[in-house]
Amino acid sequence: MKFLKQLATTIDQLNAWIGRQCGWLVLAMVAIGAFNALARFAGKWLGVNLASNTYLELQWYLFSLLFLLASAYTLQRDQHVRVDVLYGRLHPRQKTWIDLIGGIFFLLPFSIACLIFSWPSVRNSWRVWEQSPDPDGLARYPIKTAILICFVLLFLQGLSQIIHCIETLRRPAEALE
Repeated sequence: MKFLKQLATTIDQLNAWIGRQCGWLVLAMVAIGAFNALARFAGKWLGVNLASNTYLELQWYLFSLLFLLASAYTLQRDQHVRVDVLYGRLHPRQKTWIDLIGGIFFLLPFSIACLIFSWPSVRNSWRVWEQSPDPDGLARYPIKTAILICFVLLFLQGLSQIIHCIETLRRPAEALE
C-alpha cells in the first residue's frame, strides 16, 4: 500500500502543479481578449483592421487548454459539478464508497473511452499538420493533442482518488466522523 500511496501523492502533486499553472492561462486569455476588443474598437475608429483571427483563435485555444488541463485538478479538489440531492446527506463512509464505485466503474472507463475515440482524430490531425480554415488561423493539431493529455491526467487523478478511497475505507469507521 505504501507504493500506491506514493503514486497517489505524485499524481496529486502533478495535477496540483498543472492546476496552479492554469491560472496563467486565465491571465493570458483575459489579456488577449481585452486586446482583441480594443483592437476592434480602435480599428473601427481608425478605419483599419487591427484585429486578427489569430488572436481570436488563440483566445479560444487558451480557454480550451484551461478547461482541459484543469479538469483533473478540479476533480482532485472536489470542485467538479455534482448532483448533491442524496450525496450531501450521506455518512462520510457512504460517500467514500460512492466515490470508489464511481471512479472504478465510470471515471476510469470514461477516460479510457475518450482516449480511444479521440486518438484517431488527433493522429490524423498530426499526419496532415491540420490548420484552421480561417485566414490567419492557427494550427489545430497541438490543441487536439491537449484532449489526449486531459484524459490521461483525468485517468491518473481517478487512480489517485481510488487509492485515497481505499485508504479511507481501511480506517476504522469512527475515524471518518
